[in-house]
Order: sequence, then C-alpha cells, then structure tokens
Amino acid sequence: MIFKLKTTILVFSLSYLLQVGKAAAQDTVKYIGTTLSNVDYHHGQLSPAVGVHNIQVFRANREHPELAGGHNWTYNHQPMLAYWNNQFFLEFLSDPIGEHIPPSESLLQTSKDGYQWSDPVVVFPPYKIPDGWKKKGNDKVAKDLYAIMHQRMGFYVSKSDRLFVLGYYGVAMDAKDDPNDGNGIGRVIREIYRDGRFGPIHFIRNNASWDKKLSAFPFFTESKDKGFVKACEELLAQPLMMQQWVEEADRDDPLIPLKRAIKAFNYYHLPNGQVVGLWKHALTSISTDGGKTWAYDPLRAPGFVNSNAKIWGQRTEDGRYATVYNPSEFRWPLAVSTSDDGLHYKDLLLVNGEISSMRYGGNYKSYGPQYVRGIVEGNGNPPGQAMWVSYSMNKEDMWVARVPVPITSEVTQPIKEVFSRMTDGKELNDWNLYSPLWAPVKMEKTADGNKVLALRDKDPYDYAKAERVVPESKKLSVKFTLVPQQVDHGLLHIECMDAKGQAAVRLILDKDSLLKIKAGYRDSKLSTYENGKALQIELNLDVSSRSYTVAVNGEQKGTKIFFAPVASISRVAFRTGEVRRFPDADTPTDQDFDLKNPGDPVKEAVYYIQDFSAEPLSK
Repeated sequence: MIFKLKTTILVFSLSYLLQVGKAAAQDTVKYIGTTLSNVDYHHGQLSPAVGVHNIQVFRANREHPELAGGHNWTYNHQPMLAYWNNQFFLEFLSDPIGEHIPPSESLLQTSKDGYQWSDPVVVFPPYKIPDGWKKKGNDKVAKDLYAIMHQRMGFYVSKSDRLFVLGYYGVAMDAKDDPNDGNGIGRVIREIYRDGRFGPIHFIRNNASWDKKLSAFPFFTESKDKGFVKACEELLAQPLMMQQWVEEADRDDPLIPLKRAIKAFNYYHLPNGQVVGLWKHALTSISTDGGKTWAYDPLRAPGFVNSNAKIWGQRTEDGRYATVYNPSEFRWPLAVSTSDDGLHYKDLLLVNGEISSMRYGGNYKSYGPQYVRGIVEGNGNPPGQAMWVSYSMNKEDMWVARVPVPITSEVTQPIKEVFSRMTDGKELNDWNLYSPLWAPVKMEKTADGNKVLALRDKDPYDYAKAERVVPESKKLSVKFTLVPQQVDHGLLHIECMDAKGQAAVRLILDKDSLLKIKAGYRDSKLSTYENGKALQIELNLDVSSRSYTVAVNGEQKGTKIFFAPVASISRVAFRTGEVRRFPDADTPTDQDFDLKNPGDPVKEAVYYIQDFSAEPLSK
C-alpha cells in the first residue's frame, strides 16, 4: 500500500515537473517577479496598489430583508460585470443558504458611478423542475425540486449595441451533486432595455439530455423580435464567447472549441491579434485564430500561485496588462499583477486584504474576497483611467473594486491634503478605501460647509478603513486633524505601517473617551477627547531608534517606543475596528454556524478627517 502511494506521488510529481517545464518553454503567460503572498496574513504582506477603492454593493441579510433590497438569501456568489448605456451592471447568483442547494435565482444591480448601487432585482427567477424528472446518470427522482442558477458568462453587448444578460439553469439532485455536469436544463438569455426594463426570457441553448417540451421558457428562435434572434445567432458564432460555456454545456457540444473540463475562462487580446486565455488554477494558452484553436493544451502559468478560485486578466487603459486573482492556495488576499507585454508579469500588489466575518454558515462557503471578474472585451469601457472588477466576499456579499491606472505601489512626493481645498471628486484619488455598506468611507460636507473624509460604522461584524500610502521613509512626520462625533461608543485605530502592513505605531480612540497608544502588551493613555472637538495630531517617527514623538493639539506627549520594529514607514491607516486574524490557514474549511444577530446594525460611530500630511524628515 505504501509502495503504491509513493509511486502515485512520484508519478504526479514527475507529471507536474514536466508540465512546468513545458509551460516554461512556451510563449505564454508567466510570473517573473519575486514577491509572494504570505497566507498567514489576510493582506498577504503585500504592498497595496495605490488608490484602490473597494466598495460593497450588496450586504446579505436574512433577518431584515428590507435592509437588503427585499432579499433574505445568504449565499451570494459569481458576480459578473458590464458597462453599457452609461452605467454599470452587476449580475450574481443567489441561494437561500449554501452552494448547490435550491432554490436559486440570479440578481441584477446597476450603478451610474460604481459607488452608489441600486437594490438588486431578480433577472432569472427560480425554475421548478417537473416532478418525476430523472437526471441522466443519477437514480434520484425530482420531487418539489428547483434548478441551480449558474453562470460563467454574464453579459453580451451585440454589434447592434443591445445588452443581454445570461444565466444557466443546472440541476443538483442533492447538496453534493454537480449542477454543471452537462446534464442540466440549459442557458437562458434576456435583453436589458435602455429604460431598464427586461425583455422576455428565452433559452439560447439547452443541454442535449433535456426535453425541450418541458421548458418553462421558449427557445430564442421562437421570438418575433428579429433583432433579438440575430443577436443570439451572432453570439453563438463567436468561439471566445462559447468557450465561457464549457463547464455547463454538453461535453461534446460542437460550439465549444476546447472541450477540456477546465473552468472560468476569460481572455484578452495582444497587439499582434493573438488571444491570451486564462482559466482557474492560472491555466493559460494562446490562440492565433480568435479562440477557434489553441496553440497548446492549457498549462499552469509558470510562477503564478493560484488555487481553485478565478483569475481575471485584461488590457488596461495605459496599454499595459493586469491579472487579478488570489495568489495562494486560499481565497485571500485579492491581488493584482501587471505586465508590459501581456505575457511577462513582474509584480504582485494588494487589491483587497480584508476578510469580513462570515455572518451566515452554508454549504461550500469559502472565506475571503474571491471569484473576481472584470468587464469582458466588448462589454463596455467605463470612463476614466481605472480598471473595475467585481468579486464576492465569503460567498455572501457583493463588492466591486476600482483600481487606478497606471497601477503603482509607490508615492514619492510629500503629502499635504486639506480636503476642503481640493478639487471635488478627486480628494480620495490616492487613498485606499475599504467601504462596506454599513461602514462607508467617503467625502462628506459638514454643517459648516467644509469637506471631510468621513468614516462611519454601524456594522457589528465589519469596519471602515481609509489608508494612505506615503513616501517610504526612515524618518517621517505625519499630521492630521480628526473630529470624533461621539465618545461613548465606536473605536478608531490609526496605524503607521511598513510596506508589508506591519504596524509599528497605533493610536486608539476608545469608547471610554480616551485617546491611547499601543505600548507593547498594554494600551497607554495620551489624553481625553470630546464629541465634535478637533484633535490635531502630529507624529514624528524614527525607525532607527524605534521611537516617535506625539503631540495632541500642540501639546507634546513625550517620546514613545514602537510596539513592533519596522525598517521603514510606508502607510498610514484609519480603521474603525480591531485587527482581524480570523480565519487563518488552519481554520476549518466549512463554517456551519451563524453569528449572533448578523442582520442587526449597531449604534453608528462617525469620525471626520479634515486634513492629512506626511513628509519625510530625511532619507
């Protein structure tokens, strides 16, 4: 038995090494950088891409559906993104509790700016499977069973500039059955009109094992809308579109060019017309004929670390390229890597290094920001110099991220920001934001008309966070004016960190009206603070002596010691909550419990930042 096991491992190892060697010899995507993520940290110890805004667009709520657009299902996953008719469209699937447990539906949200989003509406409703139906290869018989919604392709903009949304109805006879085994019902499509209404649902392709006479929706060829029929035929004729369907389609579907059972395909074009294909596990290949054939069987991209969550790739506004993915065997952190030529990726920067608390347990729910998807070529291009991606958090909540282009991790100039003096809409261009719906981070105007960076928090299981990358320094002066709006509840941490996210200094506005610092194991009092009264804070940090001075409203509070050593200071963060370390790499895979009162907000705490500056004192 041991001999067989060792033989199996040896064969696998040799196979893997041969695959890696073959991939390295190909003209293919590869990671040539040296930065790797550390899964012991939610942020992977990665330096952030400057100016990324992470915005929560849907927060699941079983107890109070009125606070979630009328929806109370808590398994939400597989977001897809498009931009058309001057607005964003986000589609995601939703199940009551866990993955592959019916009923199931797909929801749609819209936004004009990517920050403020509509409540979700049902775009593909639950689908009742006829009682007595039997799935090919399965002995169980359908009784009061509903289909499982799935989509590897969300949107299509036709040549006539009409927007269509797509989904797939699969069948899971039980919680462990695969709804994407090619024996489901089929793919559906409907139009989204310019006025926001939806056209009727049609099937665009059924699985061969499905009896079309049982279909609840007509086939697209039955539509009297000739433009709709033409658009469907146009879509069916595009190999790159069809390749996205492989997982759910018939295993021998003639429309699917590459029939290998690999998942979550996306692609981008190179200037020479070649197509780079990407799949789960960072598999990759090259096509020279628009996706009809592939130069070699998809192989793991050399140097890329990626497990079983999706990877997204695209060409960015500056003519360069970016891939966004989880660079670990877990579904955190969410990172971006950039390339000049679309083949050689050379860095690894943080997009989202947070994992909010999973409030609701469920089947196959995974921790972390995952299943990232951007805007497929042809599905729109939002204005501005940025890449937009969508992802789910914990297979529970929906998020989008705006990643400024060019993508960089460095700030070299001293920072002097007084928000009221800055151009409207540009105040936070260089700030990194983590902005949940119940803990938003944004610019606001106070009663006296001044603009402030506001952090609000009424979420019992999440927090607001605003972070500024500063010029990397061994000696640094940091100044800011902070106005707390309460003294008896809430929490605010202000941290000075290195490039890897290690904090050396932490100031704490606690709910006992005290301003404190972290001093080793203990917290040490600096002063009191008052509701609505400004705190002008100045820090002078010196990494060589592991010390800093702190002044509050002009009053010196003495010299303090870093609670952790760092080689330099690169970031300053404001966060309305404690440091999170759960989950970690040893946390059990499946959470089978709900948190206490997950759908109830707490009393809101608010903090205003009026200005911020950071200036190196020496190299």
